Amino acid sequence: MADGWDVWSHGDDGRLVLAYRPDVFNADDFPAACLPTLYVTHGKRTRRPGTNPTSRTGETDWYVTLYLEPDVSAENERFSTRDDAVSRALELARAFTDGEIDYRGLYQVPRERYFEQLDELTGSANGESA
Repeated sequence: MADGWDVWSHGDDGRLVLAYRPDVFNADDFPAACLPTLYVTHGKRTRRPGTNPTSRTGETDWYVTLYLEPDVSAENERFSTRDDAVSRALELARAFTDGEIDYRGLYQVPRERYFEQLDELTGSANGESA
């Protein structure tokens, strides 16, 4: 597991949620709603509670999604096995920790002060991805 990432939840159906630095995304240092999370889900993740996309669509693939905020995310990445999806999630976690993820590009409205703080936390050099 990459530095700073914790297993936030692990579902009986294989779902996995990783959270980045929940110790600092605590509403005092950083907004809690901005907690970076990585989701590994069976079928595309939906925002509606109680929906199960695999039963609706018959989809068997696994998806990895990086969220920076509830409405700010990278594209879903699809994998045929859970092991491949988990491997990719761990790669993304390491890349995020090392400052290699261009999180600025995921935002439609820039948040410069927040980006500066996140750059310091992740080791990004002046907001430039490695």
